Amino acid sequence: MKLLRWGPAGSERPGILDKDGIARDLTGLVPDIGGAVLSDTGLAMLRALDATTLPELPEGARLGACVAGIGKAVCIGLNYADHAAEAGQQVPPEPIIFMKATSALCGPADPLPIPRGSEKTDWEVELVIVIGARAKYVDEADALAHVAGYAVGNDVSERAFQSERAGQWTKGKSADGFGPLGPWLVTRDEVADPQDLKMWLKVNGAMMQDGTTRTMVYGVAHLVSYLSQFMTLHPGDVIFTGTPPGVGMGQKPPRFLKAEDVVELGIEGLGAQRQVVVADA
Repeated sequence: MKLLRWGPAGSERPGILDKDGIARDLTGLVPDIGGAVLSDTGLAMLRALDATTLPELPEGARLGACVAGIGKAVCIGLNYADHAAEAGQQVPPEPIIFMKATSALCGPADPLPIPRGSEKTDWEVELVIVIGARAKYVDEADALAHVAGYAVGNDVSERAFQSERAGQWTKGKSADGFGPLGPWLVTRDEVADPQDLKMWLKVNGAMMQDGTTRTMVYGVAHLVSYLSQFMTLHPGDVIFTGTPPGVGMGQKPPRFLKAEDVVELGIEGLGAQRQVVVADA
């Protein structure tokens, strides 16, 4: 099942793709794509609907971030062995955890603003985990039962803010528009193996990232279990799981985004995104 949110920023409504891939409106049937709707019971209720009987979305409707009421966006750094190598760093002995401000999260085709003072805005295609059930001190064997589904994410990063200034990575990860999420939340039953998904990203039509979740160091089940030892994960929380090689800072010479660039990215079975880069107001 593929769930979505549509409408103007800040006023999104719930939606669903029917069996023919037509986007339909769920307004009035659920409050939004978040909270209890992400539980196994909530998803089972949506799965029982005949989506083909629901109203189609208006033509050209904007898609928002595919999850509502996100309490926290947790990110994992250097979680692909080949990306760690291109960054000239060792694979970490435990997952590197940092946070992305929830105000950075946005729709999959929203403009991508370069923040003031930025010279090194970069791209990162990532598999995003969406939590569906409260997870605290969860064993790895039980971790996937706490996952509602998965989505495409672009962990946009300002490398100078992230690594060349004092402090932690969060300030290089949290500008407005630095977290496109969607187009859909794909429920876990439709993803046979989250550790075997092709992923890609292009800039102005040129392939930059062409990878697979097979090279993740710490897989989905491990990450959910690991994070739950340090913080309670709640329904609607999202986890950006890291990126394969091919980011801008790894190019020779390094290449970073500028206004009017077009970024396209996707993950097998989870859909695709497209952002036009703009200067922030």
